[in-house]
Amino acid sequence: MATKQEILDLLSAFVAQRPGMEWGNYGDTKAYRAEARSITRDLHDCRELLRAVETRDGISAADLKEAFKHAFSGRLSLQDWKPCAAAPKGRLALDYCTGQYFPTEYRKAACAVLRSALWTYWRDDVPSDEAQPRAYILAAAKRNLSPGVFRRWFKEA
Repeated sequence: MATKQEILDLLSAFVAQRPGMEWGNYGDTKAYRAEARSITRDLHDCRELLRAVETRDGISAADLKEAFKHAFSGRLSLQDWKPCAAAPKGRLALDYCTGQYFPTEYRKAACAVLRSALWTYWRDDVPSDEAQPRAYILAAAKRNLSPGVFRRWFKEA
């Protein structure tokens, strides 16, 4: 059974990998660099979301596993293989099914999983008499995240 920290470590390593942009997919240096900046911004967003999830004890490994199923059309999945002779403790891995272009998607997929876990965490904290649960969740996100991360990952939710 995977722990929350193991899943977060796996996500951290996943987003830290080089994007593998292909120069031939871009018409010029300006377009290439603009895409590279966007991909780097996604890395910073993901690191902030990782910290936000890591510091909330109310988010468990089971909550993260559930978030993988629903976020980003389920294209980023957590594989938790059972123990075998080759891996006596079992093995944990991420699998990503690319939509169009891996370099621009894989960090967004990780952000979406973390966003989903945070959304559920804050949703479960909404008072039962709250008339506007969505507004409550958004207010919690706005209080706890940087303005850029809030705007990119929660405002349009």
